[in-house]
Amino acid sequence: MKEQEMIKAMERLKVPLSRPQVTDEDVEVVVKILKSGRLSLGPYLKLFEEHVAEYVGARYAVAVSSGTAALHLILKALDFSSEDVLIVPSFTFVASANVALFEKGDVVFVDIEPVTMNLDPTHLEVLLEKLAKDGKRVFLMAVDIFGHPIDWDAIYNLKYKYNFTIVEDSCEALGSEYKGRKVGTFGIAGAFAFYPNKQITTGEGGVLVTDDEKIAKLAKALRNQGRSEGAGWLEHEFVGYNYRMDELSAGLGWSQIKRIDDIIEKRNQAAQRYTSCLRYVELPVVKDYVTKMSWFVYVVKLPKGTTREQRNKIINYLNEQGIEARNYFEPVHLQRPYRELGWSEGTLPVTEEIAQRTVALPFYTDITVEEQEYVAYHLEKAIEYYL
Repeated sequence: MKEQEMIKAMERLKVPLSRPQVTDEDVEVVVKILKSGRLSLGPYLKLFEEHVAEYVGARYAVAVSSGTAALHLILKALDFSSEDVLIVPSFTFVASANVALFEKGDVVFVDIEPVTMNLDPTHLEVLLEKLAKDGKRVFLMAVDIFGHPIDWDAIYNLKYKYNFTIVEDSCEALGSEYKGRKVGTFGIAGAFAFYPNKQITTGEGGVLVTDDEKIAKLAKALRNQGRSEGAGWLEHEFVGYNYRMDELSAGLGWSQIKRIDDIIEKRNQAAQRYTSCLRYVELPVVKDYVTKMSWFVYVVKLPKGTTREQRNKIINYLNEQGIEARNYFEPVHLQRPYRELGWSEGTLPVTEEIAQRTVALPFYTDITVEEQEYVAYHLEKAIEYYL
């Protein structure tokens, strides 16, 4: 787009950070459920679970109220406790770590590698070597950050050596594939999330997937106040939770997952457009082992040496132009609850350096060429002003 046209567009464009794709068919399904009067534990919950399980290639899927709930139930089903330790990257959404604190377990943070921003297998091995001497059970929260699969060959090599349990946090990565295999299926169980900024949405909601029948059955009981399958409404075998996914959410999810491949393709096209028009930033990299990339967000890195203050000025400038941009992510180990556990600056140098110069740009399934060119134009201007 020519600069004069871009200047004219400044007066009218508002570009949100994310926007869910909701079709007439989605609306029709939700209205049908409303009219049915069956708003919880109905047929659409089962339909949605069956579609998710089939799509990712898992035997079981258990839909719940959030991705956080899915991760929590996985740990509960594995008897994770105060005697155990969870290794988790700090460059992630806070829930990846918080679920360990729910069960009073220890959290140990692993640093990331700077290209994909996924956990660094080299640092992971250093941590595993130290933890092997403590005698605790070790769990790994393997996060597929921003939709990019981690290097599973490297992780499995370490698993064979150190014998830890893998829980896969694929909440941002529905549909991504590592060497032809869909993420969420590499650990003993995996989780996806369906917040409105995700590839598909249920409003709020999540799902755990697994091939382990025991985990699936226990998760179904725990999500429903501890009621085992077939038990009476007021019969509670376990101390459970109200982690149910409602029927409206399940119906919306069922309607959306039927077009998941089309959604992923549109998001891939949008990512390619950004990659072709952005300058002066480090662009996302998709490794060769990724046979399918399901983009969650599009995060760029400002040039090395950019300070947090400069990054924030760039984000503020974009916001002033009607472009919603944010920093993604703030290190979890520097959040207050983890500082109180003893974590501080300097412990994860790559995470801390990367986190101060990342910017998430507006990104969603139906983002237009005009919107992306508008974002690229102003990002370039902001970098010229502040760097």
